[in-house]
Amino acid sequence: MTVERTILIVGGGTAGWLAAAYLAKYLGVREGGPIGITLLEAPDIGIVGVGEGTFPTIRGTLRFLGLNEAQFMRDTSATFKQGIRFARWVDGGEDDSFFHPFEAPFPTDGAGLVPYWLLQDGDRRPPFAQAMTFQQQVTDARRAPKRGPEGDFEAPLNYAYHFDAAKAAQALAARARELGVRHLRGTVTDVALAADGAIAHLVTREYGAIAADFYVDCSGLRAELIGRALGVPQKSVKSILFTDRALSCKVPYEAADTPLESCTVATAHAAGWTWEIGLEGARGVGCVYSSDHMSDDEAEEVLRAYVAPHLGSGVELAPRKTAFDAGYRETPWVRNCVAIGLAGGFLEPLESTSVVLIEVAVGMLAELFPHDGRWDAPAARFNELMTRRFENIVNFLKLHYCLSKREEPFWRDNRDPASIPPALRDLLAQWRTRPPSRFDFALDLEAFAFFNYQYILYGMGFETDLSAARAAFPQAEAAQKTFARIRAYGDHATKDLPAHRALIRRMNQISAPDGRVASRR
Repeated sequence: MTVERTILIVGGGTAGWLAAAYLAKYLGVREGGPIGITLLEAPDIGIVGVGEGTFPTIRGTLRFLGLNEAQFMRDTSATFKQGIRFARWVDGGEDDSFFHPFEAPFPTDGAGLVPYWLLQDGDRRPPFAQAMTFQQQVTDARRAPKRGPEGDFEAPLNYAYHFDAAKAAQALAARARELGVRHLRGTVTDVALAADGAIAHLVTREYGAIAADFYVDCSGLRAELIGRALGVPQKSVKSILFTDRALSCKVPYEAADTPLESCTVATAHAAGWTWEIGLEGARGVGCVYSSDHMSDDEAEEVLRAYVAPHLGSGVELAPRKTAFDAGYRETPWVRNCVAIGLAGGFLEPLESTSVVLIEVAVGMLAELFPHDGRWDAPAARFNELMTRRFENIVNFLKLHYCLSKREEPFWRDNRDPASIPPALRDLLAQWRTRPPSRFDFALDLEAFAFFNYQYILYGMGFETDLSAARAAFPQAEAAQKTFARIRAYGDHATKDLPAHRALIRRMNQISAPDGRVASRR
């Protein structure tokens, strides 16, 4: 079949190669369909593989692409992620910690368990996540979410991955090429526009003019097409989310058998927070901060103090600084160009929303793709849905900051009502007398469900007074039995599930030609 429509993706990385592979699979490029896809990757722009967190949705994406889970994990130094442990976010104390798991609260009939937890004595009840699911017990014990034999992307517990971003891009690139994507290495020097403002062609240093019917801008924060060429502005949310800098590095493990966390660890500091992601061979560590509240030198001191207990003798720390302006483009699709990934927007790495936003954008583009050549026909719908998602993620991220009781200027500024979006302020007022509900959110526009809000709210000590509605929840005895059953399930799971590092090591082993088991790196 003759190629009738051409797509040019500008930029590699996770965004570019995930878009390329997904579109090739969905549009049937390898099967000789009418769509041709080329990815143009700048040869001089690298990817820093300090660790990337993902959502559980990534499993469905990788399954759709036809990837083998164990192979993907080996190739990307991946580990399992079951949620995020937040340390020192509430008051900054040594014992200040709560967990945001991927598992939804334990399913029950009727009103569920949340009201019964809220009606318990606040000084005696267990932490919210610990009461609602046994995933925290499993994660605290550094157990894996699966045994191994369940099969690709299946497990008793919900999970995602931590992976090396550079290696993930390579793995996705290999799959994209298998699916028929053409790969060029070249530098864009100019973008020519047609009379109607659409992109006519690109000018490259290596190939001269390159034209396509449709362009996907995956050029990261540079935003070569959507920003520089088409002039689409980015809406800043700096007045809501204050962090705008990150220092990142890799830190080797002290020993080959160092226990491996199966969650992201986010530890608050005076002007932001540090992340720790446990990859297979090293920790990915970073310090996120507000330049209005902390200097670069002070941030590096925070980072060095954090990694000091894990640094062996002779290990040099060379952190990489990234500056960003938190925000997003309200019109990421203009005429025959759509921006995906950082070119479309970036908020901050808290809650690991970067990859899931790529997944959402690519999935929508695939379904809305205008095969009839009316390239901007679906733009309004795409732009509306992506903007609403960004708005809602901004609210969810702000929730983590505005509930803190820490007293440093950064945290006090985050509690200023003027910095809290009106929609979030309204919900917080309602949640004083009822917990977050599924009716608060339209799921097609959300990255986070109502129970994700519950985990953050009640992990950070938010108070919902249900005393006036106590009579509406008469099943207290049955609820207590369910709470006990969850604890028992957790005790069993921590004994039954393998240690996280042990499972990763087992998945990284392959049979050598002579029958011996060799470790693949």
